[in-house]
Amino acid sequence: MTRTSTDKAQGSFLSRPGVRRLIPFAVITAIALIFIFENSASVEIRLLIPIVTMPLWGALLIAWALGMLACLFTLRRRPNRHSRRAD
Repeated sequence: MTRTSTDKAQGSFLSRPGVRRLIPFAVITAIALIFIFENSASVEIRLLIPIVTMPLWGALLIAWALGMLACLFTLRRRPNRHSRRAD
């Protein structure tokens, strides 16, 4: 049997590898952000030498953002490492 254009359009969105990788990322990010913003108490945080008093959600949000940046740098560098060929 031949596939019609409507059959192809229905299955093509979720069959893309980028979309399949984005779904778990979106779910984990949503859960992390809910956890971050539910913790609103003020805490004392030691930053090497100074002690800072700030809301816990702010500290968690900063840690989450730094983790996301580290992940982006890691994923950005990965293809360059594997594209080199030994001659």
